[in-house]
Amino acid sequence: MSQRRALHRFYFFGLIGLVHAYVWLRLVPDLGAVPGLASALSVVLAASAVLIPTSMLARRRSAGRLLLGAIWLGLLCMGLFSSLFVLTLLRDLVLAGASALAWFGTGGGHAVLALPSALFVVVASLLMSVAGFVGARRVARVVRVDIPLRGLPAGLDGFTIAQISDIHVGPTIRAPYVRRIVDAVNGLRPDMVAVTGDLVDGSVADLVAHARPLMELMSRHGTFFVTGNHEYYSGAHAWVDALRDMGMRVLLNEHEVVRHAGQELVVAGITDYSAHQFDPAHRSDPQRAMAGAPAGAGARVMLAHQPRSAAAAAAAGFDLQLSGHTHGGQFLPWNFFVPLQQPFVAGLHRQDGMWVYVNRGTGYWGPPMRFGVPSEITLLRLVRARE
Repeated sequence: MSQRRALHRFYFFGLIGLVHAYVWLRLVPDLGAVPGLASALSVVLAASAVLIPTSMLARRRSAGRLLLGAIWLGLLCMGLFSSLFVLTLLRDLVLAGASALAWFGTGGGHAVLALPSALFVVVASLLMSVAGFVGARRVARVVRVDIPLRGLPAGLDGFTIAQISDIHVGPTIRAPYVRRIVDAVNGLRPDMVAVTGDLVDGSVADLVAHARPLMELMSRHGTFFVTGNHEYYSGAHAWVDALRDMGMRVLLNEHEVVRHAGQELVVAGITDYSAHQFDPAHRSDPQRAMAGAPAGAGARVMLAHQPRSAAAAAAAGFDLQLSGHTHGGQFLPWNFFVPLQQPFVAGLHRQDGMWVYVNRGTGYWGPPMRFGVPSEITLLRLVRARE
């Protein structure tokens, strides 16, 4: 097993090294006229090629300050290199087009664009990384959404749900960051709070102290939680116990009935769409989550980490599904690839008569970077639909 793990690490480092070599070969020679910049980029790429895989392999280990510092540097490099890589690919397409035009005698070709385009890639990548870092580290903005439901009883009209999702407490998201989220949610004075998975990226032993500020979430009917795929990477059973000890109501293919202003609201939650790959007993099951719910409930709300649970949730008879998982893509251009896996990327949608709201994530995963895709705390309000 150790030999296989060592081989996987060798391939991982090798792949990272190859894509870094590609960027170096495509940019540094053309930056020769700016020797200081060419040298600096070479150093950054060399460090990045080592720090990125090191940080990824170390993220779920207990970490002292030195290792945490290395992880931070590696994840910052990941954000910067992602931009460098994508923009370098786009630059190569532009240069190929320019060369083709020059061959037909209608343009200046590669030589004219080589230096300015290389400079553009470096400067744009730096600006995107700085803006993305600021966007990731600031407190998520509040997005207010009305959900019109037909037949909603008057007692539930105006019922509010504060949704947070995909915080990813881990090496770069610690207790102070989580506390700022809690303060923002509490300022909304919601009727209930929904946490739709991917709360953590690491073990209970390493991170429970940093998740503990969530105990201070305040609402009339409490905080409800469902597992995301990252809980299963991080020891889902231990986290379920820890979050219950912290006062959250963890819903594993089950529901609770909230009584509000004389009316009943079904709040159900399912395990992550992929949970059965880690524990067959945790297979996601919307029908089971609905079983035994009062037929006359004023509204039925499903918490499901992944949007692709929506078809099964609609078939089970829910009125609204709250999801996360996608991060809205988190930063360009990855938001364009999310639809390849999920039916919805962000915002409010319809699935077979059921509303689906996808939160873009309240934190971030991996590099501390959000560019073009802001994080959010969602305040959803149930309202009576106009007939």
